[in-house]
Amino acid sequence: MTLFAGNSFSPAQSGASLLGTISGFKPEDAAIEVSAEKGAISTIRIAPGTVVQRVAPGEKDLKNAVAIRATDLAAGDRVLVRFVAGADEAARIIVMPAAEIGRRNEADRRDWQTRGVAGVVAAKKGNEITLRTRSFQGEITATVEVNEKISYRRYAPDSVSFADAKASGLAEVSIGDQLRARGEKGPDGMKVTAADVVFGTFVTKAGTITAIDSEKQEITIKDRETNKTLTVKVAADSQLNRMPDFGAVSGGTSGGMPGGMRGPGGPGMAGPRDISQMLERMPSTKFEDLKAGESIVVSSTKNAGNGAITAITLLSNADALIRMACSLAGFGPFGGASTYNRKVDIQLRFTF
Repeated sequence: MTLFAGNSFSPAQSGASLLGTISGFKPEDAAIEVSAEKGAISTIRIAPGTVVQRVAPGEKDLKNAVAIRATDLAAGDRVLVRFVAGADEAARIIVMPAAEIGRRNEADRRDWQTRGVAGVVAAKKGNEITLRTRSFQGEITATVEVNEKISYRRYAPDSVSFADAKASGLAEVSIGDQLRARGEKGPDGMKVTAADVVFGTFVTKAGTITAIDSEKQEITIKDRETNKTLTVKVAADSQLNRMPDFGAVSGGTSGGMPGGMRGPGGPGMAGPRDISQMLERMPSTKFEDLKAGESIVVSSTKNAGNGAITAITLLSNADALIRMACSLAGFGPFGGASTYNRKVDIQLRFTF
């Protein structure tokens, strides 16, 4: 359990706390704005006696905490705020700087890529899990060797944050789950003796944006599979990427990949090139760049909500991907999103 686990807030309670991300500042009020995990924004006053301490990502206690000034806080920093009893004033702010979180996440992401495999669970027998994924050469399989002693984490049904993933076990892994494992890789890169396994039950939706609500950070799409409207909420942990306009790219391309962009694979990425790796290399984008009328593909946890999902990954300008998905599945360009959902799976870039 790390310091940044838990999310309770009621200033009237003694020792109340708030876990979230700094989203803004109010210098005139000597206050910061913090977006909590579930989206609520709280204004927190900083007093002369407020203690501010910096800790490295993953720290479990305060023995290595370093005192800093309140003016060192920055937007995007992860904070745990302890309140003065009965007030909206901070007694202590423990901060993990956004830059350090970014470096840690990038190093961890590379490690999962280099030492891991990902896919949809196709079979589970004894101590082996078979994964399937799509590559540019067709469907491929990978094998994950597991046991009950390794670390298992399962995404919560109502959260896109890895911090909310729960400790789990092999018995909870089901056919159809998306799973990523890392450990000791075999020579061909398609077998891993796992040390860590992360998995969850997800849905993938393709649709056209019909409305954008900037205040709520939500978009409405027309689901290509059902032709019904669907609300997609974009959270702080959502990963947004934009697919380049391949038709506008000229020179230095191969198979539709734009010049200057490395294809999937590369050093340390043995095995066939898969579509999920390509998507992780797509340029990042922002909510403000989304436009009504453009196609998106979004992955989310499968939950009990009706007509609304929260994005884990969202790819905009996705017409080319949808056409490619239908082509790989052996259907024409208007084969339908149900074909897409069955045949091409966006593996998740897990957020930590």
